[in-house]
Amino acid sequence: MSELTQGLGRDGRTDGPGVVVVGAGMAGVQTAVALREKGYDGRITLIGEEPHPPYDRPPLSKAVLLGQAEGSAFDIDFAALSVDLRVGLKATGLRPSAREIDTTAGPVPYDVLVIATGAEAAVLPGTEGVPGVHPLRTLDDAERLRPVLERRQRVVVVGAGWIGAEFTTAAREAGCAVTVVEAADRPLAGALPAEVAAPMTGWYAESGATLLTHARVAGVEAGTVVLADGRGLPADAVVVGIGARPATAWLAGSGIALGADGSVTADERLRTSLPDVYAVGDCASFPSARYGERLLVHHWDNALQGPLTVAAQAVGETDPVYDPVPYFWSEQFGRFVQYAGHHPAADTLVRRGDPAGAAWSVVWLRDGVLVALLAVGRPRDLAQGRKLIEAGARLDPEPAADPAVPLRKAVLRAL
Repeated sequence: MSELTQGLGRDGRTDGPGVVVVGAGMAGVQTAVALREKGYDGRITLIGEEPHPPYDRPPLSKAVLLGQAEGSAFDIDFAALSVDLRVGLKATGLRPSAREIDTTAGPVPYDVLVIATGAEAAVLPGTEGVPGVHPLRTLDDAERLRPVLERRQRVVVVGAGWIGAEFTTAAREAGCAVTVVEAADRPLAGALPAEVAAPMTGWYAESGATLLTHARVAGVEAGTVVLADGRGLPADAVVVGIGARPATAWLAGSGIALGADGSVTADERLRTSLPDVYAVGDCASFPSARYGERLLVHHWDNALQGPLTVAAQAVGETDPVYDPVPYFWSEQFGRFVQYAGHHPAADTLVRRGDPAGAAWSVVWLRDGVLVALLAVGRPRDLAQGRKLIEAGARLDPEPAADPAVPLRKAVLRAL
């Protein structure tokens, strides 16, 4: 019998509080759906802080911003799934001794708890409450920014990461004047090495946006972003895209183990340090045997896949271990960028194609084993590479560097 099943009653009772899922983003929704798909027939309560029906986030940075969609609600009939969906309800605390979470509407009991509260946008210091300064994380954020694009206002984007690039793409498509301020020497400095990210600098200029690197924001005044060197950038709106942090402050005092990054430190089965409490998605880190380190993955695919491990335990499947090949994609500046795997700085980089061209990729090898891949306009590389990473395939660097050679043809065969 699995730990999750034990939490529902030693004799199999399912008439108690059942499973309570806190967080109604992709990870929370997928947990509820996966539980039913796996055959779990106990009670499921899904709690979401936002007042909206649960929705998908990727469309927020393009379709919703540009007015091409009114929203991105999941096409799921929660009533038909016998899922008690409670929106507009904020979790404020966890009392494991009482098996209850505290919420703005009072305590909610649980037999088993799944924490799926995701992440919240990092705030630019000194800009809290300043008019015209926007994050882009929620549906309400996108709705507040939509008029900025409709009016073709002047925008300053702080941060040239994934969300900064995607917003800049949408804003330029709408006809806004955009200046992007990045403290590092290149876009995506925290995600990719210089030799990979450097060509992406030109994508901003191609789109008509201005990218300022080695630039730090000192403050935001009425209609102006003031840089540390004294320059002032006119701005009708400021969009902050400097990362996200696990939304776990509500767990303070609960006794649950958190990492230095604020993530819930789950184990290889996504169990937390508290009995019958699991964590999935952006709020949880997990140990990866594949990469030999703990990973915190803030991407859609992680929120989609992790709940399957928890749901498998609900029906007693044997030892479901969570050790995925991380994957994400980004649509920016007319390019489809995909990444699979995880690469420490010490891994060997092999190029496939010219980064100045429309389609190219790079792979990372560790002692010859493929561990990560970035593909720009080369979906076949991504599809093959992801499978090879999962298989722990070893590549011959010479054919792997030839973009005309399919990656699967570069695999070294055992003699």
